[in-house]
Amino acid sequence: MPTSTRRARERANTRERIIEAALHVLETEGVAALTIRRIATDVEYSAPVVYQHFANKDALVLELVAHGHRLMLSEFHRAAQEPDTDRRMTRIASQYVRFAGEHPHLFQVMNDPLVDADERRRVAEPVVDVLRELLTTWSAAHDVVLADFDQACEILWGTLYGIASLGHLGNVGDDRARHLAEQALRAILLGWRTGMPASNRGPSSSGS
Repeated sequence: MPTSTRRARERANTRERIIEAALHVLETEGVAALTIRRIATDVEYSAPVVYQHFANKDALVLELVAHGHRLMLSEFHRAAQEPDTDRRMTRIASQYVRFAGEHPHLFQVMNDPLVDADERRRVAEPVVDVLRELLTTWSAAHDVVLADFDQACEILWGTLYGIASLGHLGNVGDDRARHLAEQALRAILLGWRTGMPASNRGPSSSGS
């Protein structure tokens, strides 16, 4: 194996160990316990080695945010295999809330306003794209015209985030939060099928 290839592989393995250690600390103790020095100790490296991969704690947290969205993306892809379009959407709701319940600290940093907003949007975009694709398929299957798909996605995403947060905070519990998310999504989709609010319709045919 060429020396450059071996070094690249070793570097990738080191980075992966750092991420795994950081994720473990985050999931078990919360973001306050996450420091470069702590991670360096846990992986038995010096702090400068960790800094070679992540410039600071913010960069490490952003990588964990991206990791969380990759996990969620995998869950969404599994839900997308459901053949029924309505059931597909409710499974997305259930999976989102389940993810938040199983990874409370990770879910928190994925939505933490202290993380750069543009970066959060960037790493979340693949997940949002799947939601947009599923909503497009659903609307076509039911002959529903949504004037603004981005707004529709924001409505769904915001609803799921709010309900997941209730479960995360312990207000309603994870199981009930999943049930509420499914019910909320059914209600929104039914509303769009039977008659959307004026703010979601296209321009009035009367021109008023």
